[in-house]
Amino acid sequence: MNMIKFNVPPFTGKEIEYIRQCIDEQKICGDGAFTKKCNAWFEARMQVNKCLLTTSCTHATELASLLIDIKEGDEVIMPSYTFVSTADAFVLRGAKVVFVDIRPDTMNIDENKIEAAITDKTKAIVPVHYAGVACEMDTIMDIAKRHNLYVIEDAAQGVMSTYKGAALGTIGDLGCFSFHETKNYSMGEGGALLLRDEQFIEKAEILREKGTDRSRFFRGQVDKYTWQEAGSSYLPSDMNAAYLYAQLEIADEINEARRKIWDTYYTGLKPLQDSGKLELPVVPEGCIHNAHMFYVKAKDNEERTALIDYLKGKDILSVFHYIPLHSAPAGKKYGRFAGEDVYTTRESERLTRLPLYYGLTDEQNQYIIEQVIRFYSTR
Repeated sequence: MNMIKFNVPPFTGKEIEYIRQCIDEQKICGDGAFTKKCNAWFEARMQVNKCLLTTSCTHATELASLLIDIKEGDEVIMPSYTFVSTADAFVLRGAKVVFVDIRPDTMNIDENKIEAAITDKTKAIVPVHYAGVACEMDTIMDIAKRHNLYVIEDAAQGVMSTYKGAALGTIGDLGCFSFHETKNYSMGEGGALLLRDEQFIEKAEILREKGTDRSRFFRGQVDKYTWQEAGSSYLPSDMNAAYLYAQLEIADEINEARRKIWDTYYTGLKPLQDSGKLELPVVPEGCIHNAHMFYVKAKDNEERTALIDYLKGKDILSVFHYIPLHSAPAGKKYGRFAGEDVYTTRESERLTRLPLYYGLTDEQNQYIIEQVIRFYSTR
């Protein structure tokens, strides 16, 4: 068997046709026909006021930071177990990042540790929906309301996931998606900003369009567009959007295929969990996940390393995930950990992600399960 890759970017077959349409129509810059189709698809599917496609989830989060007017001296609460972009968006504006411990069951921010981290400088809470499994949003939204804080959802991994029926990214004030090549739906590099409240829409359009009211001009609301704010160019090429739209057309098919792979992993590996040899992901009641990833937790870092090496020897590429941000040089420089790190470091050192992508075959799925079982049969 050839090496089973950890990830293969999704491809439906229509992407090249749609990119060719952009070229033939001589419209390959931002906010073309396919960008508008993608925005409209998310607005309808997620039932959100506005979706704005961006060049990355990083830039979507930066836009969110600008929209809530993050300034030097502000504090923003988030988990340490996340990608660097979650913090960068606020650090670039001069904010201090306040890290909070995670829950060991979901690897999400511990909602019960947030309130103790709030100070008079706190401006926002940034829950990260790890593996497409929702944070405990009712509690987080209640805390934010009582303390007059913004909530920006990092739903980079959460496209098509829900919390009590609401799409992730639409519950907080602002939500951010990723369409990186490792995500369930991809445009190579890309993201989206979801706006729940109309108050943000006009300013978001201006900031995204280099600080101009160009969007209003194209809608015929002004006779010329001019520089309105200090903005930047957050528009992806319409060719990227064309690649993404081909997947959105069969979004449910992709989602169901990934869920089948996830369920097969869970069923096949559950005997190992039942015997206490490893731990499997937890999906709380009320959460519907998108099978963004399937991970197992080994006993410790040493066992995880041995598992990864064993699988690689069997032509299976599995990988660990984030190094906690608070332990990184930049994390120490720009942030602080509130409370005690009980689970963040310990759990991060045990987690291993198994291959999961649209197109992984049943044969490959079963082979990976068999090899994990064989590894643990000797321990």
